[in-house]
Amino acid sequence: MRALITGGKGFVGHWLAAHLKDCGDDVVAIDIETDISDGPALRKVVAKASPEAIYHLAAMTHVGESWENPSQVLRVNVLGTAELLAAARALKTPPVVLVVSSAEVYGVVSPAQLPLREDTPTAPATPYAASKLAAEAVALQAWRGYHQPVIVVRPFNHIGPGQSPNFAVPALAKRIVEARKAGTRSLRVGTLTTRRDFTDVRDVVVAYRSLIVKGVAGTTYNVCSGRDVAISDVADQLLALAHAELELVIDPELVRPVDVPVLRGDAGLLHAATGWSPSIPLATTLADVLASWESD
Repeated sequence: MRALITGGKGFVGHWLAAHLKDCGDDVVAIDIETDISDGPALRKVVAKASPEAIYHLAAMTHVGESWENPSQVLRVNVLGTAELLAAARALKTPPVVLVVSSAEVYGVVSPAQLPLREDTPTAPATPYAASKLAAEAVALQAWRGYHQPVIVVRPFNHIGPGQSPNFAVPALAKRIVEARKAGTRSLRVGTLTTRRDFTDVRDVVVAYRSLIVKGVAGTTYNVCSGRDVAISDVADQLLALAHAELELVIDPELVRPVDVPVLRGDAGLLHAATGWSPSIPLATTLADVLASWESD
């Protein structure tokens, strides 16, 4: 299968390209060298690649930064999605397009709403989440209006080696390694009470390809483990794995304006369509993340 990955040089794109190649796919990856919101330029790239499948990962993904530049987030995440879908429709045989959204679209939810299913009402609480929900609308309109084969995925938090320290788990791992090497006794951290549904990125990319092959066009699928874990528990596991005794100190500058207290998803639709279930334990993922920073 010929596959095109937008955002192909990023964290998830790297792991996805490796998985697709292992499956025997021909892979073309594009990244910041192509402006995803530049329609004419994008159409040339897509036409040259002539893919049978497109994995649309390109996006501004940092929730915290979205507060500082919401218009840029909307341009890249929403307009970029619209331009990519238009470029795909221009091909003689339109490819299946997997549009990667986010579980952040569910917003601040109550315990009674958990686990979150695809039909749970959406209520974005951040500019990033709003942009992702708008991109979903663009994608599903292309299915309804053009019968374009489009699938939407809502991944919950995915982690693994190679992730930017702009995100909570790699940031914790990096700071723990640095603090241990420096011999310091304390560590500045953000909110530790939030709970997240973590999946290893290597499991997530398997889900993505499975949906390209077996997913139903016009459908939205959660990608998640079905289990929520407190950030404080993740921090404790990382400290234990690193054999580090550090006092965690909350730094107000690291606390976001709005932080969703808990996210836990239900991947029943995904499992029913593809048979997918996560296979890598959180402890293994955290050990691999820590090892990646220790080797730097």
